[in-house]
Order: sequence, then C-alpha cells, then structure tokens
Amino acid sequence: MKKRSPSMSIIRGLLFTYDIENTDDLKREAFIASKDVNNEKELIELFNELTKPDFLAYTKPEQDWFIDSIEHFLANGDSFDGAFKTMATYFSTEVIDQQKFMKTLLRCLKNYNLGALPREQQPNKNL
Repeated sequence: MKKRSPSMSIIRGLLFTYDIENTDDLKREAFIASKDVNNEKELIELFNELTKPDFLAYTKPEQDWFIDSIEHFLANGDSFDGAFKTMATYFSTEVIDQQKFMKTLLRCLKNYNLGALPREQQPNKNL
C-alpha cells in the first residue's frame, strides 16, 4: 500500500472534537473547557476521554497517517498554525505551545495505536 503524504488537514480533522463547529454536546463542551490544555496531565486526560475513541475508530492505515503527519510537521518545526488558527475551540485558554500540544497528542496516539494491537504484537516493554 502506498504511503499517504503528510496532511495538516487530517490533523485538523482529528482535532475537530474540540471545535465549536462540532455538534452541540453540553457535557463534552464543559469537560473540554474544564481542562487546562497547557497542563500536560490535563491535556492527556482530555485526549484519553475524547480523542482516543475517535482515533481507534479509524483503520490502522488511517491511524498511521495521523501519526506520520504529526511526526512530519514536528520534524520540520511547523508551528501547527494550519490546524489551530483555522478553528475556534472550547478550550478555556489559548494553546501557548502548539508544538508541545502536538507532541503530547503524538505520544497519546502512539499509545492508543499500540493498545489496539493484539497483545502478542505489542512490543515487550521489559526488554
């Protein structure tokens, strides 16, 4: 299968959960607003609750495309303005360090991706 080119628009799509244009869900909106997106622990809680189920619903090649795209833009020193400046979010504060936000998201996606593998295909963390 041919590898897809990195895409800022698919990253933006993954973050659509946090966009005010997303379907109204007062409970979800309140949960998002309650988290400090500049606090790594709270950001991970947010991703675990809202991004993880969406991410795991994608096929393995789609999951890899998200991961590869974020890795590509991080490696190129991208500011991720292409994702953040085009959406209004429920975040209670502005994301101060967009690269750090995306690095945290990337770590979470990689963990979700590993968690989705059957146990026998997961790397041995004891090595």
